[in-house]
Amino acid sequence: MIRKHTAFAATLALSLVSLASVAHADDAKKPMEKCYGVAKAGQNDCAAGPGTSCAATAKKDYQGNAWVLVEKGTCTRIKTPKGHGTPEPQA
Repeated sequence: MIRKHTAFAATLALSLVSLASVAHADDAKKPMEKCYGVAKAGQNDCAAGPGTSCAATAKKDYQGNAWVLVEKGTCTRIKTPKGHGTPEPQA
C-alpha cells in the first residue's frame, strides 16, 4: 500500500515539475524591451546612465535614464506619477 502512495506522489511531483518548466520556457520566449522612466530607486536593470554602473543603481524613483526589461509593447502603457514609460531614455 505504501509503495502505491509513494509511486503516486513521485508521479505527481514529476508532472508538476514538467508543467512548471514548460511555463518558464514560454516566459523566456517572450520578446522583451527596455522601458525607461518606470523603475523605482534601486530597482532598475543594468546600465542606468551616467553615474550608475549596473542593476539597482538608480538614485531616484522614475529616473529617466534608468530602465527595466518589460514585455515588448507594454512600456508605454506603464503609468507613473511622472507620466508613462518610454522605450528611449528621458532627460
